[in-house]
Amino acid sequence: MGRAKNYAVAASGQWTDEEEGRRRLPSGEVHAWEPGMNQTVCGLSLSRSQLSRFAGVRWPDILPESGGAADRVQRVCPRCASVAGRRGADARPRWQRVDPRP
Repeated sequence: MGRAKNYAVAASGQWTDEEEGRRRLPSGEVHAWEPGMNQTVCGLSLSRSQLSRFAGVRWPDILPESGGAADRVQRVCPRCASVAGRRGADARPRWQRVDPRP
């Protein structure tokens, strides 16, 4: 059995939350990112795309239904969401074969 990966966040913008002790949080478009890698899960280069890394913010915290660090997130990358996991009202159901061949 494989272990679940803990994805961090890379985002197109940032803001500072004064209520949480001036914590830097993502804003704009967010992508899943594995710490130690130079690209997002969907294949964007962090430096060429000018994405900021947020190693202290975990992927589930930026999903709008979580209410965590998602206050100023405008768009969640659908390709990253499909890899890192997204469950919510607007998530597509998992693929399932309806009428398998014998």
